[in-house]
Amino acid sequence: MMKQNYAGFWKRFWAFIIDNIIVFIAIFIFGFIIQFLFGPRALGNDPFLILDIVLIPVGWLYWSIFESSAKQATLGKMIIGIKVTDLYGNRVSFLRATGRYFAKTLSGLILMVGYIMIAFTEKNKDCMILFQDV
Repeated sequence: MMKQNYAGFWKRFWAFIIDNIIVFIAIFIFGFIIQFLFGPRALGNDPFLILDIVLIPVGWLYWSIFESSAKQATLGKMIIGIKVTDLYGNRVSFLRATGRYFAKTLSGLILMVGYIMIAFTEKNKDCMILFQDV
């Protein structure tokens, strides 16, 4: 197994902030296009419903495609200098990146416990044993 330098909590935090800004801009653009094409009330009376419908696929595709790409990083991670790898330093598959995305989403839903644990784990490593090669 090759030696890896793990990104610390703050590097991950700032990459996360940058990525979320990018994703929310994309969501608003897609939401605007959908509302322009189908009308402002195409999905009913809730103006934020379109954002909810666009949020899941845009976020999932953004993180999964970028993390499994040859660059091995989202735009935020590229700016900060972080790469996503498996335990052996190899590029992760799209399926693995998808699993990581939904695990992070689940972690966010349960009081950000998974994110907070990164600050306290050895090597500041993600606590996603389910998605690591053993």
